[in-house]
Amino acid sequence: MEPKKLGLMINPIAGMGGAVGLKGTDQMVAEARRRGAVPMANQRARTALTALLGLRDQITVYTCPGGMGGALAQEMGFSCVLLPGVESAEDTTSADTLHLARQMAEIGIDLLLFAGGDGTARDIYTAVGTGLTVLGIPAGVKIHSPVYARTPSDAGRLARRWLEGGVTAVQEAEVLDIDEDLYRREVIDTRLYGYLKIPLERGYTQNRKAGTPLSEAASIDSIAHELVGRMEPGVQYLIGAGTTTRGVMRLLGLKNTLIGVDLVLDGKLLANDLYGRQMLEAARGKKTRLIVTVTGGQGFLFGRGNQQITPEVIRELGRENILIAATREKLFQLRGQPLLVDTGDPLLDQELRGFYRVTTSYGESMICEVR
Repeated sequence: MEPKKLGLMINPIAGMGGAVGLKGTDQMVAEARRRGAVPMANQRARTALTALLGLRDQITVYTCPGGMGGALAQEMGFSCVLLPGVESAEDTTSADTLHLARQMAEIGIDLLLFAGGDGTARDIYTAVGTGLTVLGIPAGVKIHSPVYARTPSDAGRLARRWLEGGVTAVQEAEVLDIDEDLYRREVIDTRLYGYLKIPLERGYTQNRKAGTPLSEAASIDSIAHELVGRMEPGVQYLIGAGTTTRGVMRLLGLKNTLIGVDLVLDGKLLANDLYGRQMLEAARGKKTRLIVTVTGGQGFLFGRGNQQITPEVIRELGRENILIAATREKLFQLRGQPLLVDTGDPLLDQELRGFYRVTTSYGESMICEVR
């Protein structure tokens, strides 16, 4: 039987801005490196490809030399066809993505597996539209688009089911992206650019991100009163990103970073917009708790838009010091699906699984599963 044709494309700089508090990587690679960012996209692609190791004699990987896929696929023992035309192995551009995607469309691959963020999905849509079946490995900072699997492992498992014929139906999923310059100024402008065709199998791919409606303002205010009332003297609180947690800062009368992490102690602001290394330094040797909310429509606690809360920070704090807040409306939108974590550390993701109390209003809470 002729081998299946798997396209592999990795945006090697995707997500580098997240852990160092840059809210994205577009035009910010040099600053991300200056802050000590480490590329993670290849590692996330490796996690996905691990699920395909049992099919190595049944698939041929079509990719390009170097960091956009060839080096990883060859190292993992896959049979590869290396496509020409990509000049850079590290700091790739949109032009590289467009060129590689168009070549894959001409070849007629069975599935394009790509690692990146919303910008990468947008480039692939520009190149091929719905001419290919694709699946995203989440590696970016924002990832609003539902063309991505929930986790790298889910991407690998769904890709395997598709290549083996266990999944045959497809659906058109939205390609969404935001203006990162506006995003860094705390203006969230999400736009629909088109649709990509992905394998249809519930439970593997993420939902589109949903904003918090204005009608939930009273619920957010009620949550803030509950959390502020429970704050203990002498304990530091890291206030995570989001409109729900912003209510806490507003009630305290403190300056807030909507898409960042702030640090407060005894009702006073210690620092705004901290990222991984800074959080570690602030938390070491001091009692510190973290207040986070749920990503609307998706259900993520970690791994979508708050990568500055790194695995090292979460381990330093301990799961017992994670406080979760979400309105009932936001939880009901998930329709019974568990809360999700995608920290970039699979072992930590396993450790974070379990049941948590989620503050939903003043004096009210729900028990939710994290999986």
